[in-house]
Amino acid sequence: MEIVKSINGVPIRLTDELWVHIVENHDDLAGYYDEVLNTIESPNYVVKGYTQALIALKESGENRFLAVVYKETSNNDGFIITAYFTSKIKLEREVIVWQQQK
Repeated sequence: MEIVKSINGVPIRLTDELWVHIVENHDDLAGYYDEVLNTIESPNYVVKGYTQALIALKESGENRFLAVVYKETSNNDGFIITAYFTSKIKLEREVIVWQQQK
């Protein structure tokens, strides 16, 4: 299990079992383990997801993002829900919680 800190300083867990599940459902993520963890620690954007989840976004080419969905359950604990590549993010429609300074 790996633990990284979110932009709020909350430890976010990624278990080996969840990583296997993510890659089984999103085989294009195989080989992107470190990038998924880095997206939590150093995203370009964090947007509001469903049911109090957050989505960390890291630019991955033109109009493409690595999206990592996670939940902060307290100030001391959180976990990754899933991850995927997407080009469907429209930042002007999202509720941006945090944005990297340029």
